[in-house]
Amino acid sequence: MNILMTRPLIDSEDLMEKLFSKGHKILHIPTLKISSLKMSPVDPGDYDAFIFTSSNAVRNLKILNENKKIICFCVGSITEKIARQFGFQNTISAGGTVNALKNLIENSKDLREKSKIAYFCGDNISYNLDVELKKEGFDIKKIINYSSEKISSLSNENKKIIEKNVPDLIFVYSMRSAQSFVDIIKKNSLYPLMTGSTVMCISKKVADFFKSSGWKKIEVFNPGEELLRL
Repeated sequence: MNILMTRPLIDSEDLMEKLFSKGHKILHIPTLKISSLKMSPVDPGDYDAFIFTSSNAVRNLKILNENKKIICFCVGSITEKIARQFGFQNTISAGGTVNALKNLIENSKDLREKSKIAYFCGDNISYNLDVELKKEGFDIKKIINYSSEKISSLSNENKKIIEKNVPDLIFVYSMRSAQSFVDIIKKNSLYPLMTGSTVMCISKKVADFFKSSGWKKIEVFNPGEELLRL
């Protein structure tokens, strides 16, 4: 099976290796460029909890000391795994959606009204988690520590590879990535080829976008379950 991954290599390398070991042919067309933003180091002692809505929020974190016992609410298992790799010992995964993350925080026995929470995210978000949590009485500080830039180019070599190995499955992990991907294939005259592929979407919102863009075969998945869907 030909499988196209759209995440940056650092986020997809492990999965690509597992897919390759199972005999699949892997195509990699990243759709977003992630860049770290300048941020003042954060002291975990100033907060009751951290929130991470992506693995990039963890990777671009700067803290003042090595005390990493603070509770960390992570959007999904991959983000939690990265947080663990960075030394955080008290992590909880919400299972892959921001709504689930919001509910997890609201019902946490480790927090109370007016708890101070640092919320780390990128410059483009689809859900104002900090605003919603403030309505519930939490003291939230939103800290943007990375940016995402759409990639619009595709090398001639990669274009030829796609034309010879039309993807059976395409994994897309965000709305911004979906928009960038559609722009890339339209710009490179690959649209008729790609719309026959099954696109695996991280949310219904992303799935609806692909449906409106002409795709017929669409599925929604949770990060970490990619191998289960093959």
